Amino acid sequence: MDPSIALLTIFVLAAFTGYEVVSKVSSTLHTPLMSGANAIHGIILVGGIIVAGQADGNAELAIGLIAVLLATLNLVGGFVVTDRMLEMFRVKKAPAADSVGAGGGE
Repeated sequence: MDPSIALLTIFVLAAFTGYEVVSKVSSTLHTPLMSGANAIHGIILVGGIIVAGQADGNAELAIGLIAVLLATLNLVGGFVVTDRMLEMFRVKKAPAADSVGAGGGE
């Protein structure tokens, strides 16, 4: 089998699977799902580091470094968005009962 046909088949199956998974998730969970997926893109960071490490010319090195930079931004952004989303679901603590009226203002 031609390798390009195999890669195209994998790409089409991955796109179909991704569409089906995302379409089944409720809209309130889209942002946490996408932020988690961005965090998983650490694989791209590893690939960019490997490409930059094996670069022979300046152009390959520049492309590898740009890939590492963009993958790092995507990875960090995924974690930041995930942290912000999880903060929205935390229960806020009520003020302590003894702190109410503790000022003695009467």
